[in-house]
Amino acid sequence: MTRLTAVITTLIALAMTSPALPQGGYRPGEMHVDDQPGYVPSPDEEQLPAQFQRQIVFYRSTEAPGTIIVDTPQRFLYLVQGNNRALRYGIGVGREGFQWQGLLNITRKQEWPDWTPPPEMIARQPYLPRFMAGGPGNPLGARALYLGHTVYRIHGTNAPGTIGSAVSSGCFRLVNADVIDLYDRIPVGTKVVVRQQPLL
Repeated sequence: MTRLTAVITTLIALAMTSPALPQGGYRPGEMHVDDQPGYVPSPDEEQLPAQFQRQIVFYRSTEAPGTIIVDTPQRFLYLVQGNNRALRYGIGVGREGFQWQGLLNITRKQEWPDWTPPPEMIARQPYLPRFMAGGPGNPLGARALYLGHTVYRIHGTNAPGTIGSAVSSGCFRLVNADVIDLYDRIPVGTKVVVRQQPLL
């Protein structure tokens, strides 16, 4: 057997013994934060570290007041206020393989939304419920803002410890107090800019 044949044989053997990674980059059986539907966090758990607490910050933008800007790398959502100011919220973003960027509008708003995991999520995590009514233990939290005609949303969460992390399947999550605050400030039609690269 030549050296090249031996190398190819070894590579084939490794490929056959190493489990393939599903879309999203995790191995079968690995746990994720979405695995806790029905969990209701305590008020103490919903207290965020200082950098992720809702606050007015200096923020230069050419976008009109009322625009939402999602800064995926920094884990912040900005609601532009004008005069170089924005209201900043800490968020959880999509994990590796599920991040995206683009320009959309809020097409619908829902209080205490029901949760129906899409077929793609069920395929990755077959133990998830097929439907869950809205309420405190629902992974979508207290409010949902639907982005265009996509499956993506800005929503609350029953896993406040995930704020500041890359954990979701492409949606953006806020603690419930923050998503309620944002929900009350913006109308249907609001422009949403999602950035995957930091501003220079």
